Amino acid sequence: MRLANIQLTTGDFYVGVSENGRCGRVSWEIENSDARFTLRLHSEGESVLRHVGASFAFPFEKHDRLFLNGYQSWSDSHERGVRDKLHSLEHVPRRLVEKYSLDRYGDNRFVRYGPAGHQHGFTYGYVRRGEEFILFGSLAEESGFTVIRFDAADNLIRLEKDCGGHHFSGDYPVFDLVILRGKENEVFDEYFRLLDIPPAKHGKLTGYTSWYNLYENISEESIEKDLAGFRHTGQKPDVFQIDDGYENAVGDWLVPNERFPHGMKAAADQIRESGMLPGIWLAPFAAEKKSILVREHPDWLLRDENGESQPGGCNWSGFYGLDIYNEEFRAYLKKVFDTVIREWGYGLLKLDFLYAACLIPRRDKTRAQVMYDGMRLLRELAGDTLILGCGVPLAPAFGLVDYCRIGCDMTLNWLGDRIMRPLHREVPSTRNTLLNTVYRRQLDGRAFRSDPDVFLLRDDNMKLTRRQRETLAVVNALFGAVCFTSDNVGDYDPDKRAVYDRLKKLSRDDVLGVEPHRGRLIIRYREDGKKKKLSIPV
Repeated sequence: MRLANIQLTTGDFYVGVSENGRCGRVSWEIENSDARFTLRLHSEGESVLRHVGASFAFPFEKHDRLFLNGYQSWSDSHERGVRDKLHSLEHVPRRLVEKYSLDRYGDNRFVRYGPAGHQHGFTYGYVRRGEEFILFGSLAEESGFTVIRFDAADNLIRLEKDCGGHHFSGDYPVFDLVILRGKENEVFDEYFRLLDIPPAKHGKLTGYTSWYNLYENISEESIEKDLAGFRHTGQKPDVFQIDDGYENAVGDWLVPNERFPHGMKAAADQIRESGMLPGIWLAPFAAEKKSILVREHPDWLLRDENGESQPGGCNWSGFYGLDIYNEEFRAYLKKVFDTVIREWGYGLLKLDFLYAACLIPRRDKTRAQVMYDGMRLLRELAGDTLILGCGVPLAPAFGLVDYCRIGCDMTLNWLGDRIMRPLHREVPSTRNTLLNTVYRRQLDGRAFRSDPDVFLLRDDNMKLTRRQRETLAVVNALFGAVCFTSDNVGDYDPDKRAVYDRLKKLSRDDVLGVEPHRGRLIIRYREDGKKKKLSIPV
């Protein structure tokens, strides 16, 4: 695959290039082969980038299956056909988008969506022809996110750098794209070898999280009740994680609400006494509009060049992104982590809504550079404590979190809320998170250990059919490394206990094949020496 065209735009010039050269203060170096393409800029003095893009001819075929990694953990990411169209916010009234900050969850504010046959993603993607994978992977994400476009209608692959308005001097690595062909494991093993990401060192986690039953309405009593369920059955999973709902407001992490009168150390002690590792939920780069933090420290909010604070979405009372470069805020985060880990005793931190750190780029840092700085900050603050990342652009999480969500939140029905469904690509949906679990399967063990979100087997507070519940549970066990539920397992009947015990024995080594067929996803796997098949309507 050879370069067809490159377009460079800075504050000083616009030029189409195909070989090394110079224009004004900026020079560029290109290396181009069938297996790798690199573009590096050098500026003598400060320059401003407006647009950098490249395109390659690629002969798409009618039956190709295309995968392009979505912007962040929750973005729908699965194989599609060559004529498919990505869902965007273009049909949603602008007043609703602005009122509820719907364009903050994903990439709608800074990436152009195309018509049918024009699809895009971030960092890596592939074209699959039967068992052959043609992988396109960026090795230069730290300088800026690489947008990869499969324009099948034009038989082109286009690259764009998310770097508009970026001020730079000296060297700036724009693109480093590797093209790999082979079997699935061959191409992904080689890609992560080139990325120099060490293999994930932690094993599979079993456990519980409080979210998908009572949601924010948790209390000391509900935590004790669910702990008692495990004691009653003799089950001791690895982790018992307290999710959102214990804090005064998002951002006020050291101020438990009235439902936790004895504080969060008492809850962690109770979990340890039950033989499990305590886990807790935090959204370290987000603050709810009604929080004490926003009221007392408005200077900690992420602001644009006009001084306008940046909303991150409409969850809770609405929330803002926080400025990770503000020294007082960094000191506050250090206090939070030190308290949660060393004083309260939590051994797993579920860190959520992390994209809020990079809602906007800075003058001297691209959106990706901000996100990488944020992830390194979290790793430094957590030390050896386990991190489960969520709501994060994935490349900056590679090698820096122990576990990471790879799909949106599951829902208590198959497709999610009917009103929310037509909105952004990150809305909760059991169907979508199941597809992400299958099609981002290659990340598990290479980038981190993958969290497919929870499975639920209970009958109450539930709209999923029994078959859907068991299908989700098996898919999570086969393709993920975090096998959590939000059920009180003490309520399980013998059949549900048998399914629960069965899940612990399944892993990705049991998967024999995955193939879409006539509107269904066919997963073949082996269990107890027998070949089995799941047929899932998608």
